[in-house]
Amino acid sequence: MITAKPLLLVVADDEAARMQYSSALRDDFALSYADNRRAAIEEFTATRPPLVHLDLSPADETRTADEEFATLSHILSLDATTKVVVSGHPENDRACQALRLGAVDYLSRPVDLDELRLVLKRAAFRHRLERHDQGGSDPPDGARFEELIGSTPSMKAIFAMLAQVARSDVTVLLQGDSGTGKELAARAIVARSRRRDAPFVALNCGAIPETLLETELFGSEEGATGAHTRRTGALETAHGGTLFLDEIGEMSPALQVKLLRLLQEPRFTRVGGHQWIPVDTRIIAASTKDLKTEIQAGRFREDFYYRIAVVVIAMPPLRERADDVILLANTFLRRHGEQVGRRLRFTPHAIATIAAHRWPGNVRELENAVHRAVVMAQNPLVEPGDLGLVPQPPTEPSTLREARQRAERTALVAALTRTRGNISLAARNLAISRPAFHDLLKRHHVMASQFR
Repeated sequence: MITAKPLLLVVADDEAARMQYSSALRDDFALSYADNRRAAIEEFTATRPPLVHLDLSPADETRTADEEFATLSHILSLDATTKVVVSGHPENDRACQALRLGAVDYLSRPVDLDELRLVLKRAAFRHRLERHDQGGSDPPDGARFEELIGSTPSMKAIFAMLAQVARSDVTVLLQGDSGTGKELAARAIVARSRRRDAPFVALNCGAIPETLLETELFGSEEGATGAHTRRTGALETAHGGTLFLDEIGEMSPALQVKLLRLLQEPRFTRVGGHQWIPVDTRIIAASTKDLKTEIQAGRFREDFYYRIAVVVIAMPPLRERADDVILLANTFLRRHGEQVGRRLRFTPHAIATIAAHRWPGNVRELENAVHRAVVMAQNPLVEPGDLGLVPQPPTEPSTLREARQRAERTALVAALTRTRGNISLAARNLAISRPAFHDLLKRHHVMASQFR
């Protein structure tokens, strides 16, 4: 099967340079040419090539770098998925400016033609992957467990625990702040369990008045609560499947006793009824409160706790998952963009803003901000203002070691942000070798691909 050559637009005002690029690239790419900004935009609009090589040639000394970069910005405003490779003077500031504006790479003149060919082939491959939904912002292998996403060691440990408890019907307590993904974790357990095709019923104990919660759980007989018909409760609805009790710390002690009895012997009576109803329902609970603290305060029964918390899984707040923030943001950008038919990407400044925010609302807040950006972005490049984030004061490190680690990671993320994930240039900016930079990536669990 013959694969069509990827279309490449070469923008260079020097005729000799265009001939040189043509000779080096014509075997691997279908080439078109432009010798100025206007011609480049006209050709790009007409053909929409996935690849552009923008040569910042010194042939016209009156042209400023800003004018040349205006071509780059204009092209990416028309299609943010285009891969633009820039070549020009070996100046670090100029290279960083090109990468900040969205170029995938910057090559110093005189251009090594073999390196240019390799960079363009790699860019074409990335573009092809993104078009077929196999790359881009999709989580890498091992960074997804059902609908949960994370690449940090803490999340990988949680994935392993979820997989383990899915193999049995043991009761599980998911604890963590609001927005950390407790219901997603419950659904992930069910998706990997023998009950995957059975009902999944979610009930928020904190959102239902205490007088109604018992009826919602156990159901009621005709006339028991003023109703004219029998009512089926969540336990009966979830028979054969799973009942997810969110905010179980809000449940009254009296109702805890009744549910405790059910966990000891799987049968119950409806409100106002006398007939015992056997039930086969797995219970997974969740709480934003520390239930052991609630036990000490006398607000939660200890015997009930040990029944619902055979296995306790703590969902970490997003502030403790800093290495996952960009991964999650890119995933949400792709997901919500596809829903409205938009292909978007973050500018380096937007990435830096996302990385610096503390996310007190956790993953839910992050998804909300990205969803807003998909709606508000005026062009395919998402700017910080599109996210609608309120600046927050930084927290002070508690130890010298934490301060050093934070400073090191901040410098690492800043370098990757400035260079859009270009490891060679980022290492050069930090004045360290590539092996040392790779050591930093490994130590801080950062993936350079998240910044591209």
